[in-house]
Amino acid sequence: MTQITNTATVRQDVDISNVSYNTLTIEGQDIFYREAGSPDNPTILLLHGYPSSSFMFRNLITALSGKYHLIAPDYPGFGNSSMPLVTDFAYTFDHLADIIDQFITAKGLTKYSLYVMDYGAPVGYRIATRHPERVQALLVQNGNAYVEGLSPFWDPIKAFWANPQDEAVINNMRATSQLEFTKWQYLTGVKDANKISPDTWVYDQSKLDRVGNVDIQLSLFYSYRTNIERYPEWQAFFRNYQPPTLITWGANDEIFPVSGARAYLKDLPDAELHLLDTGHFALEEEGTRITSLIDDFLTRKVK
Repeated sequence: MTQITNTATVRQDVDISNVSYNTLTIEGQDIFYREAGSPDNPTILLLHGYPSSSFMFRNLITALSGKYHLIAPDYPGFGNSSMPLVTDFAYTFDHLADIIDQFITAKGLTKYSLYVMDYGAPVGYRIATRHPERVQALLVQNGNAYVEGLSPFWDPIKAFWANPQDEAVINNMRATSQLEFTKWQYLTGVKDANKISPDTWVYDQSKLDRVGNVDIQLSLFYSYRTNIERYPEWQAFFRNYQPPTLITWGANDEIFPVSGARAYLKDLPDAELHLLDTGHFALEEEGTRITSLIDDFLTRKVK
């Protein structure tokens, strides 16, 4: 079911003081996370994209904390979590999923709705296929699981996969950690750039500019090729388990286009798809609508 969403009624109980900022030690690394809401309420596990962190969920967390229990961790190398160098830590999507899986166990989470965005999709879907019984719902926002969702944006990255030692290719990839590209991700496809806070790209860029972080991001870009290999496994999970699924997708995203959103309906025909008139980081411009859609969906689907 596809809907082009233009309006929504917000139902939220905002309490900024309800948010706590914590760390857990997993494999010797400090994993930072934001948490809000009562654990007695339905849990939403929020998995962030590149180059962001749990910071991208700051407004959603406060907006939903009156009715839901929300937890948003930062992956190693992102946000406020530890940033070991590539010589000391394997930056692969398999390893990130292992870390977050251990984090979930340490937090005692046995049931949750999974919000996945960008990198959050390959991390989250690895975990979902390991523990399908835990997933009460999928909340998908510009998180890809189909070859149809790989736009021409990915052509230089595919060249990197094919020639990871080529200096020209590597230099081209290094540009993806520069400020111009970070701003591009936030501003491309939005209706009104003046509504997007510069705090977003300034914060993300401050983390990318740390010594050694570019190499971390190159390692993950190279590891991303393993995600495409896992697409059939994740699609089988969708087909076999039919988790209730809400898709809120920035329709003007040049990284993961609408074709990737619609592809979910092949395996999840009952998924609710809302195409939003914005770009990749849809929460920045359409956070109010996404908040309302999540609340309405989980109220109906998760008891």
